[in-house]
Amino acid sequence: MLVWFSYAVAVVAAYTVLDLVGRISTAKGASRWGWLLFGAAAMGLGIWSMHFVGMLAFSLGVPVAYDLVKVVLSVAAAIAASFAGLFAVGRSRPSAPRLLAGGLLLATGISAMHYTGMAAMQIGIAYDPPLLVCSVLIAVAASLAAMWLAFYLRRGGERSGVWKKLGASLIMGAAVAGMHYTGMHAARFDPAAASLAARGLVLDRTFLPYVIAVGTLFTLGLSLFGIYVSNRLSRQHSELRQNEHWYKSLFDNNQDAIVSIDTAHRITGFNAAAAEVTGLSGEWLRGRTIEDLLPYIAEEERERTREQFRRSLAGEAQSYQTAIVHRGGGRIELSVVNVPVVQDGGIVGSYIIAKDVTEEKAAKEKIQYLAFHDELTGLPNRRMLNRSLAELIDGRAERFSVMVMDMDRFKLINDSLGHTYGDQFLQEVSKRILACLDGEQATLARMGGDEFTLLCDGRYGKDEAERFAKRIIAAVGVPFHLKENDFYVTASIGIAFYPQDGEDAVQLLKNADTAMYQVKKNGKNGFQFYTGELNAQLQHKIELEVELRQALAREQLYLDHQPQIRTGDGQLIGVEALVRWLHPSRGVVSPGVFIPIAEETGLIHELGTWVLREACRQMKRWHEAGGPLIAVSVNLSTQQFHQPNLAQYIMNILEETGLAPQFLELEITESMMMDASVSIGILNELTDYGIRISLDDFGTGYSSLSYLKLLPIHKLKIDRSFIRDITENRNDKAIVATIIAMAHHLNMDVIAEGIETKEQLDILTDNDCEKIQGYYYSRPLPAAEVEQTFFAPMRSAALQR
Repeated sequence: MLVWFSYAVAVVAAYTVLDLVGRISTAKGASRWGWLLFGAAAMGLGIWSMHFVGMLAFSLGVPVAYDLVKVVLSVAAAIAASFAGLFAVGRSRPSAPRLLAGGLLLATGISAMHYTGMAAMQIGIAYDPPLLVCSVLIAVAASLAAMWLAFYLRRGGERSGVWKKLGASLIMGAAVAGMHYTGMHAARFDPAAASLAARGLVLDRTFLPYVIAVGTLFTLGLSLFGIYVSNRLSRQHSELRQNEHWYKSLFDNNQDAIVSIDTAHRITGFNAAAAEVTGLSGEWLRGRTIEDLLPYIAEEERERTREQFRRSLAGEAQSYQTAIVHRGGGRIELSVVNVPVVQDGGIVGSYIIAKDVTEEKAAKEKIQYLAFHDELTGLPNRRMLNRSLAELIDGRAERFSVMVMDMDRFKLINDSLGHTYGDQFLQEVSKRILACLDGEQATLARMGGDEFTLLCDGRYGKDEAERFAKRIIAAVGVPFHLKENDFYVTASIGIAFYPQDGEDAVQLLKNADTAMYQVKKNGKNGFQFYTGELNAQLQHKIELEVELRQALAREQLYLDHQPQIRTGDGQLIGVEALVRWLHPSRGVVSPGVFIPIAEETGLIHELGTWVLREACRQMKRWHEAGGPLIAVSVNLSTQQFHQPNLAQYIMNILEETGLAPQFLELEITESMMMDASVSIGILNELTDYGIRISLDDFGTGYSSLSYLKLLPIHKLKIDRSFIRDITENRNDKAIVATIIAMAHHLNMDVIAEGIETKEQLDILTDNDCEKIQGYYYSRPLPAAEVEQTFFAPMRSAALQR
């Protein structure tokens, strides 16, 4: 029974040591030394108790006295050895040599304790040397195992760690007990010597071993309980400190400003962001009250901010927007959250968490502004205008008017000079119109592109609207200086009144738009009030647009060709291809009707491509039929001229139709030449392929004569507007003579169009104009009539020669 008791004492002592090592490794300073001493005492007494109980379990049949001094020395050896072992393994990072040294010191101490305790028995003892050495080796092995297990298991605090410690304790207890009983087995006792030397203390073997064993177990149990409680408290303390560090790091490093306030309104804490946002130093903030910060809050926000703070101290969390004036100057917009601090059911203070949202608020305001304003001009946009219209209509306004205006020739500027100059033009237009409305109750909005809308207050009637329109037309009519040139632009304005011209915003704007398009149809540069007849005209135009799209697909288009004649011998030198539309129900639709529609809707590119391909194909057929080998002239639209890769686009059509480039003459207008840097590259590329360039309607535009010097132009075409009155108007006659002379001096061909009378022809021939085109010789003819009237006779004459 005592042997089992001794083993139990060894196991409990081992478990106590393993549990204690983790506590020692985490302790610092005086606390660590205290735990070292406590652990050494617990471990040493445990080992010594196991040894002493084991010795008392041995019965010699005769009383044995003990030398108390040696007993005390054996206890001291056990405690010293335990201290050395715990010191070695209790380091935060023990090395292998330190563990080995600690194990050897522990083994030496245990061996010294055992054999000193044996020497305390006042009886003759002899030892079996092999067994004695074996017991010392067991002590060394047990000590090294104890050191390694203590180091390996010192951080196991969870449930699996407890079971590992228990298993290790059973092994260590067996090793310590094995060393003790091997040493006992190595001893040879002489009972006769015991009776002669019995001068020490004789111990009671009946109850004393059990008292020592139970007492030691109880003491070790209390030690384990104390270690458990200490570990729990230490863990809680560590968790509290860790949480405090986490909180402090969150508080100090938070990008948002955080200020803590007590119930007396004193600032008890703040982070670096609070000082940065306010511009106030930490020394200034420390010890101040929240009232000291009020002067830095924007004046219009002070009372509301004070009320929000008061509510937070009453226990209500608050979230609101406010603003402060930074000490260094400048307004800072803040998003603030006030969070009450509650302890033991009572409010002890409040946290003020403020985020700088100055940039965010500015961005939102900009987005809000751009949602209702035009970014280019700063004017209200379509959305804002629609909202204003809705407010007037919902507010039961008796009357008001809207004026829709469009800048004529803007597309010309935008296409020729580019979007940068187009934007400059729109900004200048908006400034001029606003200047016309200075002091008036009217709102100008940009609807998009070059379209503006003016919303006039109900106090203005028809006369005032007319006055506004005339003033705006005059202002827009002043030349715009762009890219070192003056450009003349006009405005077309349509006016509609509420409610007679429309009872809702959509109808009102639509009717004003209809009136504006009527102005464009009538020559632009004017204004028009909406009437019922205009709606019918607009409907007709919409129908024509739809039917024109269908005409391209249904092959309702065809070409007429107007001959171009040499005056000297009356020979045909070329033809101009002119597109015609044969409508199934409307008959022949004038090009003056459907071409403007094509330009407005973007169909002009598709229409121009068809005309160019069909003209080249027809001329190739005539060449293959025997000639004559003359060129066909085709008008090029502005959209075609400014498309990417124009030269390659035209060469693809020539390759497709088989017509040689020298038999194609492209007629362009002066408006396409506004940006010479762009135009010269396009025209050079075309002429490099062998295509000829003719400048149509010369003298009617606003371009500079310097273009004639810069650009590769082969022919000038005198516009019919100069020919019409040439027999009566001396100015027209002088202009035509000047154009012809200039063309000859520039080595250019010149051709006049619109010749209808012999008198006109005589004036032109007198001024050496050798090429003409007009009804005097022939109207535009279908291909079959050109073939019959001109080509067939020319071929017959050639065969007769």
